Amino acid sequence: MMQALRQTLEMGVKEARVADAFESILGQPQVRDLLRTSVRSERITHAYLFTGPAGSNKTATAYALARALLCPKGAKGPGGGLCGYCDNCSRIVRRTHPDVHFIEPAGMNGWLIEQIREIASDVALAPIQANIKVYILDRVDLMGVAPANAFLKTLEEPPDNVVFILMGRTRNSVLPTIVSRCQVIPFRHIPPTEAAGIVSQNTGAQPQLARQAIEACGGSISAAVAFLRASGNERVGFRAKVLKILADIDTADDWHIIRHARDLVQLSKAPLDAVRVQLEQEISANADFLEKSAMRQIEARNKRQMSAKTREYLNQTIDIAISWLRDVLVVCAGTPELVINTDVMSDIQAVAVAADVASVSRALASVSQLSGMLSYNVSPETCIDVLLLEIKDGLNGTGSAS
Repeated sequence: MMQALRQTLEMGVKEARVADAFESILGQPQVRDLLRTSVRSERITHAYLFTGPAGSNKTATAYALARALLCPKGAKGPGGGLCGYCDNCSRIVRRTHPDVHFIEPAGMNGWLIEQIREIASDVALAPIQANIKVYILDRVDLMGVAPANAFLKTLEEPPDNVVFILMGRTRNSVLPTIVSRCQVIPFRHIPPTEAAGIVSQNTGAQPQLARQAIEACGGSISAAVAFLRASGNERVGFRAKVLKILADIDTADDWHIIRHARDLVQLSKAPLDAVRVQLEQEISANADFLEKSAMRQIEARNKRQMSAKTREYLNQTIDIAISWLRDVLVVCAGTPELVINTDVMSDIQAVAVAADVASVSRALASVSQLSGMLSYNVSPETCIDVLLLEIKDGLNGTGSAS
């Protein structure tokens, strides 16, 4: 494969390093073994397409592959000689490495041509820290014909030190011109019971708590693990606050909803503040030895990361609400044994008594639609305002969903 890859994958340390990186691929043993073998044998292609449903661990796998490719030191750490202490590894784990780019569609309906042009321009630049640059592009199934055509030459003939990892829901939903230029790696659906077992094994949480974390994270196993490992359990506390507000939603007036939205936004900002401080420290540490162009790349990446974190917490609020509404729905339907959020069972039953299947379905449809139409430019306060009002109106029979 490429010369930069050979320089990075030093023969004496390669096997232990790769084993460490790919241990983070949860619930996808075939994918893990395939990528591990590919890196060990240096059979790395310039472009991969990961396909699979939400929650199948595609993003965590993409970062694991990036780590296996970029780590220059290998195996001298504790625990049997597994790397993880070097600067490349630690930055990739924190998702702050300047040569690993995670990019999502910026348009309401998918990718924009302007994004593709920015990627093509950035690809031509030399790496900042490592020998290789990795571009992780999410939801390429939302890349239309025009953006795809603009991307084809870059995807087909990237520089030798660039690897693309594209991610989409299904192979058929990605344009054939993109598929034909990638090595396609399918990810399997992980059943809920197995997913909860994986989260429990990696966090020590009870299976029911693991299922609740998975629901709060939109089905993502790796996100659920991070959710339960969050410092001070701030994510668990955030979930409890959201569920408490939802329990009182039918009696809340508009002013209460505005106040609730403000409170949730404040809770969401706590981890964002920590991320912001970390990114500012990184810029300060690099300012003395990086060129201005490299600093601009880091600043642009940090801005994207903050935007991505903001969307992550907005989507987590919506996922918690969807999970709660589903629980209310199953109680209304006479199947309370299917409730996931059992820690607030009494609140769910109280809401279900005053509701019916039609009203809860209406609220669930409104919230699901909001999730799909979430604008990247909307303020967090507005987003949560709309979320809570849609649930209240749906349960009261005045929602807009049909």
